[in-house]
Amino acid sequence: MTIGVALPAGDVVWHGNAVDQLVGQARQAADAGLTSVWFSQLFQHDAITLAAIAGREVPGITVGTHVVPLYPRHPLTLASHAQTAQAATGGRFVLGVGTGVRDLLEPAYGTPYPPPIRHLRESLTVLRQALAGERPLLEGRTVTARPPLPTAVAGGAGAPLLVAAMGPQALAVTGELADGTLPFLAGPRTLAERIVPVVTAAAAGAARPVPRIVAAVPAVVTDDVDVVRQIAAVHLSAYATVPSYRQVLAAEGATHPVELALIGDEHTVAAGIRRYFDAGATEVVLTQTGLRSPRERERTWHLAGRLASRTSVG
Repeated sequence: MTIGVALPAGDVVWHGNAVDQLVGQARQAADAGLTSVWFSQLFQHDAITLAAIAGREVPGITVGTHVVPLYPRHPLTLASHAQTAQAATGGRFVLGVGTGVRDLLEPAYGTPYPPPIRHLRESLTVLRQALAGERPLLEGRTVTARPPLPTAVAGGAGAPLLVAAMGPQALAVTGELADGTLPFLAGPRTLAERIVPVVTAAAAGAARPVPRIVAAVPAVVTDDVDVVRQIAAVHLSAYATVPSYRQVLAAEGATHPVELALIGDEHTVAAGIRRYFDAGATEVVLTQTGLRSPRERERTWHLAGRLASRTSVG
């Protein structure tokens, strides 16, 4: 199994230097046998920079972003950062992007939020060209890219490009132009019936390789199931207000995001992870693993590391 974890994991008490703390957690993840760490992007730390530093400091582990909103960043700037991270890590960086949540981002940045599907298509077009070492050229409606100088970074080509796509239009664009998708809170049934077939068909239609399906799943190994579930319900409740998440929850027959969280002992969480692989995931990223304590996070990571060491999902 290919299993990674999202950072921050939820249990960090910030003190001193945030970069040192998160790199330390990346090192712990590698020591636990995990294959990748993925850094979130909100309004504080820069996820691509963190991934580059962590990948440089922790040999062998894959590092990625989960996810960087395309708005309000220009794809040329994103491509420059991503290629630099790819070079810094010796080819172990993955750029995960998404359209973002309009109601969260537009008030923060104060500029109009673009039509999401059109902006996704135009941004991916530029990113794909730049990450391949080409000089992009696009005169779009939401993105213009006409750099007068080269955009390639020596040693930085080839970073995989993944999209946090879950709706049919976003999945179709992702299959056509990206290397895979990063769904979150999309359960096994939704993955098997609504995500994998659409993105795979779009990739095939564009003569692209079979896409990566990197399913992000909240998970905590614990003996105090009820208490941790209550904490998780509070932390995940905001996602229930976002239309894209409401749609995938409804498709799974869930009314609250906590219903998709894998919370329980090792057997319970391992069985839940396997269901995602059975549904078509090529990789799983565990999120919210430190919701209550470092001890439970470490217990969750060690289970994931043991599963990752196996050669099959059975």
